[in-house]
Amino acid sequence: MFSKKKILFIYNPFSGLGRKGGILRQIDEMIDTSKYVYDVARIDHEGHSGELAKEAVRYGTDVVCAIGGDGTVNSVASVLKDTATALAIIPAGSGNGLARHLHIPIDSEKAIALINQGDCKQMDYGVVNLIPFFCTCGVGFDAFISKKFASAKVRGPLAYLEKMLMNGLLFRPETYDIDLVDDHEVHTVRKAFIITCANASQYGNNVYIAPKASVFDGMLNVTILKPFTPIEVPQLALQLFNGTIDKNSRIETFKCKSLSIHRQKEGVIHFDGEPINTGPDVEIAIVPKGLRCICPDAEGVQDVTENIQNEVLDQINKIKSTWQFQTLKKRKTNQ
Repeated sequence: MFSKKKILFIYNPFSGLGRKGGILRQIDEMIDTSKYVYDVARIDHEGHSGELAKEAVRYGTDVVCAIGGDGTVNSVASVLKDTATALAIIPAGSGNGLARHLHIPIDSEKAIALINQGDCKQMDYGVVNLIPFFCTCGVGFDAFISKKFASAKVRGPLAYLEKMLMNGLLFRPETYDIDLVDDHEVHTVRKAFIITCANASQYGNNVYIAPKASVFDGMLNVTILKPFTPIEVPQLALQLFNGTIDKNSRIETFKCKSLSIHRQKEGVIHFDGEPINTGPDVEIAIVPKGLRCICPDAEGVQDVTENIQNEVLDQINKIKSTWQFQTLKKRKTNQ
């Protein structure tokens, strides 16, 4: 006799735009009860999503669905990795990086329909200083911005872009020692604005830092952004959003299974957009096929609409005007 699968929906009422009530009603109406026996659990405190996921694994739950943003997905997936329990996602955050990379629909009804199909794949995940990540981790400006964005009241791609552009000229690149230990050891020294190690193609908000990254190839995609001049900022920003950043002359990319990064002092790193302070040594590695996930066959960069590109250009022009006004004001003050 066919046995129904057990699925637990874990929802974060605090992430994203607070539309979880509508999603829960859609689950009641749409989940295929001929395939699934389902339950719903609410996150009530920090760390609760991990506790709920551990309990689900202990009781042999087949699928745990994270309803929330990248932080919720990371905390649930960190428990499900290396187990028989699969991850599903109903995106309800501000960035939704892993969901966007995997082409999981942002529309919650379509995301539930995908769960009903139940197509499960084995994807890779990464570890940075033994902390799991599923999209990206890194040092430099992206970690710096993650810390700024974590406390931001306004979310979304344009808010992220504004933080990135307004703080870009204030950030000072560091010099890093990079050791690759795959088939042979390679040691390099780089002065870099960003070093991002990507399992998936984007940070979230369709900001593509590693357009060629795949969660199925067993490799890290490393992107190094070298120091640049202010005049190059608008082009870099636009390329991050249209998936062509790897074409920029300031970008160096390569693939590896693991690497070590040494910096001169302790500082912030990020994993899936979550900032954390660590020591000067950062160890990063990929774990192939370590997580079961319900997702479509496609992955990676999606077509960027002309409307989104125009919004990005408008935001860049507004910020450029602000820079010019502030520069002119400073000159008048100093005269």
